[in-house]
Amino acid sequence: MTTQFEQLKQQLLDTQHTWLVTGVAGFIGSNLLEALLKLNQRVIGLDNFATGHQRNLDEVQTLVNTQQWQNFSFIEGDIRDPDVCQLACKDVKYVLHQAALGSVPRSLNDPATTNDVNISGFLNMLIAAKENAVTQFVYAASSSTYGDHPALPKVEENIGNPLSPYAVTKYVNELYADVFSRSYGFHATGLRYFNVFGRRQDPDGAYAAVIPKWTAAMAKQQEVFINGDGETSRDFCYIENVVQANLLAATSDLGKSQVFNVAVGDRTTLNELYYAIRNSLSEQGVTYEKDPVYRDFRAGDVRHSQADVSKAKELLGYMPQYRIVEGISLTMPWYVEHV
Repeated sequence: MTTQFEQLKQQLLDTQHTWLVTGVAGFIGSNLLEALLKLNQRVIGLDNFATGHQRNLDEVQTLVNTQQWQNFSFIEGDIRDPDVCQLACKDVKYVLHQAALGSVPRSLNDPATTNDVNISGFLNMLIAAKENAVTQFVYAASSSTYGDHPALPKVEENIGNPLSPYAVTKYVNELYADVFSRSYGFHATGLRYFNVFGRRQDPDGAYAAVIPKWTAAMAKQQEVFINGDGETSRDFCYIENVVQANLLAATSDLGKSQVFNVAVGDRTTLNELYYAIRNSLSEQGVTYEKDPVYRDFRAGDVRHSQADVSKAKELLGYMPQYRIVEGISLTMPWYVEHV
């Protein structure tokens, strides 16, 4: 049976549109860029290299043909500058807004900058998209919005109190998107990402996500640190599932002014994740024998997270193709080559 996503990809191959990807040099942004260029779409990319890297763009260039790469134009700029946002949105049909300062710990250490980028920058982008009559605006929301709500799996309409400044900023994005829909008739679709991972996710720095951080540590025979007892669980989502959700949301009439969970619907503990990475690296010829080192729970972290993705399936035709073990096995060769 042909999925809605496969049908969409064929339609895009047949018809070229102009897309703006903010945060294009980042992990998720560069994967969206790669997918869109391979579908022969025109892409404008915006990034200030605060957390993104030129090497991600360089890698994408090696993965597409010359003609496809010529469909890409890059703007180095900051979403905190309204003029940059206006320039980037000119003559664009679809916006995939990924630019943000991620990380709960980063937001606890520097709430002001997180607020500035994630709220003021987001508002600049919404205004620019509205004023340039963009057809569809899709933005990266976050599972952190569920906060202290205890129920599992997480359902879009049931959220709790935010547990970090980062979570506050991502919730405010949703509120702004809703107000723009009600006040101006400008529709934006939010995708609440759950623990996305995959190739080009940065393993370095204080705010690296758990999978690249542990993978790099194991590859270098360094210690792996687990926060808490290792029974904290997450719904880990491979990047290709996220790419699918973005393209479906951008082209769907049913998704307008909605918020969707983007995940798999599974729950994996940190202990299980540790062994999954270790086993997958072993298949790549990297043997790691050290036991993990357990330390204190991390401030601002929720204990368990798991998504209900039925709304995205029903309204967008989203069908996550990769579970965590498949995703890890597809990701490990990249890390073995790059760390």
